Amino acid sequence: MQDCVENKPGGKQPTGRDPSFQMTVQDVFAIRGRGTVVTGRIERGTVRVGDGVEVSRQNGALKTLVTAVERFHKQLDEARAGDYVGVFLRDVDKDDVHRGDQLMGAALDLGSG
Repeated sequence: MQDCVENKPGGKQPTGRDPSFQMTVQDVFAIRGRGTVVTGRIERGTVRVGDGVEVSRQNGALKTLVTAVERFHKQLDEARAGDYVGVFLRDVDKDDVHRGDQLMGAALDLGSG
């Protein structure tokens, strides 16, 4: 029942993130003053500015935070399945992400430490 409520059209996840979010990285750029941006088409779910995401790579996973989402040079608050977007990632080096890596929704522990 709870799943039906959370996934109905127009419904929002109470956690502020979508654990079903998935996007395959098609390209990676480093933009001076903005950081690293990965581009690709969202395969499922929704991504929002401030969401925690995990980059699933060959040499292990990397957790980070979405600092911006853009589509055709227009900033968005969120993007959905089917959208081709650029996702800006906090504290990620361009060489840490490669074409074919998976970006997925993830919970982050943002406590000090």
